[in-house]
Amino acid sequence: MGLSALTPPTAAEDIIETLLEFPDNRLLIELCGEFDRNLAQIEHQTGVHILRRGNRLAVIGDKGAREQAAAVLRSLYARLEGGKSVVAGDVDGALRIGRAMREAQGTELEQMEMFTGGKYELRTRRKSVEPRTEAQKAYVANLFDHELAFGIGPAGTGKTYLAVAVGVTLFIGGHVDKIILSRPAVEAGERLGFLPGDMKEKVDPYMQPLYDALNDFLPQKQVQKLMEEKRIEIAPLAFMRGRTLSNAFVVLDEAQNATTMQMKMFLTRLGEGSRMVITGDRTQIDLPRGTASGLADAERLLKGVTGVSFNYFTAKDVVRHPLVARIIEAYERDDGASG
Repeated sequence: MGLSALTPPTAAEDIIETLLEFPDNRLLIELCGEFDRNLAQIEHQTGVHILRRGNRLAVIGDKGAREQAAAVLRSLYARLEGGKSVVAGDVDGALRIGRAMREAQGTELEQMEMFTGGKYELRTRRKSVEPRTEAQKAYVANLFDHELAFGIGPAGTGKTYLAVAVGVTLFIGGHVDKIILSRPAVEAGERLGFLPGDMKEKVDPYMQPLYDALNDFLPQKQVQKLMEEKRIEIAPLAFMRGRTLSNAFVVLDEAQNATTMQMKMFLTRLGEGSRMVITGDRTQIDLPRGTASGLADAERLLKGVTGVSFNYFTAKDVVRHPLVARIIEAYERDDGASG
């Protein structure tokens, strides 16, 4: 990578500094970020202090935190050497992976580079997307490797966003002919008839998160054109009945709000050459009291079925504001205490 680490010999092993040398000063400036905000983010989350000395960064702190921060800096510099940018989300992703590997292995974290080298990069028309946690990487791998994949976990963990990114990637590459995105409109219930407009206008508010994800990956005019050509479809779950979905990438979002019968109906729409992704959060079921969630039934019945994968996310995988992760953890602790 053109990057070396020098640790001066000393008898004090508890607090010591590691020197990281970066030969390309332009990349070093990008690594530090505007007003050194990337360094501040690493300092805040690892508990180290980072000083810039010419083309070197001195990482000061205890051994474990120092190793983690140094590994994050190495991986981000390697990313810049590969021609990619480094933003706050990339720093957060590298820190998450570093923590996970440290907990799992208790060794130095230079192996992080194999996880941040772009192996799972998804290239769409508007942006490139990379999973930022190990759970997200495993999820993306299963989306490519399995015809039916489940992503289960709390909001903000990238379940739907990454699924749509994979769908767009496969569509651009010619591996599927269309993208079909669906979710139950259970919040609407009987009130749909009282809302103004035609059926599309009535259900569009419930489909908006899917529109938002698509517009992140494809130019808006192209999305509109593809929707007119029926090569991209966004529709409520009820509209899937009676169809066979062939050569398509199909996503069912908010699947915890599908009934058992709706879930069975949807799963049996899978046709030749298609891939299907089911995402949901078991803690946010909006079905009427006493109605079983189709997601829970599918999870119970399909575990171990060949061709089906399950990936689970926790608050550690939340990629929205860090406060969101802390909110989810607080609710999980309360659920555990009350259970």
